[in-house]
Amino acid sequence: MSQREWIEKDFYKDLGVSSSASADEIKKAYRKLARDLHPDANPGDTAAEERFKAVSEANAVLSDPAKRKEYDETRRLFASGGFPGGGSGFQPGSGGFSGGSTFDLGDLFGGGAAGDGGLGDLFGGVFNRGGGAGGAGRSRPRRGADVETETTLDFRDAVLGVTVPLRMTSPAPCTTCHGSGAEPGTSPRVCPRCNGSGIVSRNQGAFGFSEPCDDCRGSGSIIDNPCHDCHGSGVQNRTRTITVRVPAGVKDGSKIRLAGQGEAGLRGAPSGDLFVTVHVRSDKVFGREGDDLTLVLPVSYGELVLGGTVSVPTLEGRVGLKIPPGTADGRVMRVRGRGVAKRGGGSGDLLVTLKVAIPQNLDDKATEALRTYLQAEEAGGFDPREGWAGAR
Repeated sequence: MSQREWIEKDFYKDLGVSSSASADEIKKAYRKLARDLHPDANPGDTAAEERFKAVSEANAVLSDPAKRKEYDETRRLFASGGFPGGGSGFQPGSGGFSGGSTFDLGDLFGGGAAGDGGLGDLFGGVFNRGGGAGGAGRSRPRRGADVETETTLDFRDAVLGVTVPLRMTSPAPCTTCHGSGAEPGTSPRVCPRCNGSGIVSRNQGAFGFSEPCDDCRGSGSIIDNPCHDCHGSGVQNRTRTITVRVPAGVKDGSKIRLAGQGEAGLRGAPSGDLFVTVHVRSDKVFGREGDDLTLVLPVSYGELVLGGTVSVPTLEGRVGLKIPPGTADGRVMRVRGRGVAKRGGGSGDLLVTLKVAIPQNLDDKATEALRTYLQAEEAGGFDPREGWAGAR
């Protein structure tokens, strides 16, 4: 894709958001579209697959503050005619600047040569300080775009760690030419016109311009025998399965970065990265507070009054928990080392909240025994509301 094609794409329209949308709005729009358009949800639907690719490409730019800023600034410059052929701006050689000095558009781009940073990187050396062909040095291959995807884990898998397969459809290195773009057994050659820089310079009046080389289309190399599978791009759309190791203790909303697993770069350029957002399902028994696990344990009134040892579930089996006599309802007891693995080593704790379970149906014998107990309790002088709210 040429720089102009990249800039003329409306990534905001692809995501269905305004150009002033916040980062959260962009993230929410992408997540919804990615779920609706994912190839797994639309098997055989080529239109949905193309939309999924467009949405992923748009998110890769707009979710990155630096890329979004460059994208916005560059589109504004093109819309206002700030580049050759971009509108009604100044014309080379028009003498629009006083003093007759040469005005170098490379100054707009932080020094001009591709790879120097700023907007110059965005164009890969479209504008450069004057000189002969190849004056900017060899251009850098274009790195592949970053890709985002999501996975949902069970609570226990997230706490203990798990390896999950992710099925992805995205541009990947061509398996036939291994990303070179050339037919197996052949190799690309250095472009003789630009000497491998990917850009050529020309002077027009008072201005010096650098522009992509027409012979190699800015790549710096020429492929005489393009690969029959990828037609010289070095990239194919492939559905692949990536194995992701999710570390123990990952939290809901965490992102895992897999370097080099994003979209493939053109003609052997480095691949982008893959960012996996992890969602964690809730559990029926366990909750989480930082590195500690929590649970509510039903107990009987007698177990709190008389004390005893009860069996408590953990993520790795059951353990015994000793309840002291006279323990109050709602007390939180700690089982050390049975929580979430910490990044620096060790584990959090399991926090057990004791909650009295009230029987709903008692037989005659149990009912009579309870009445006898209450009478004995009253005779012993116990009043559960003594001193409460002014009770007498």
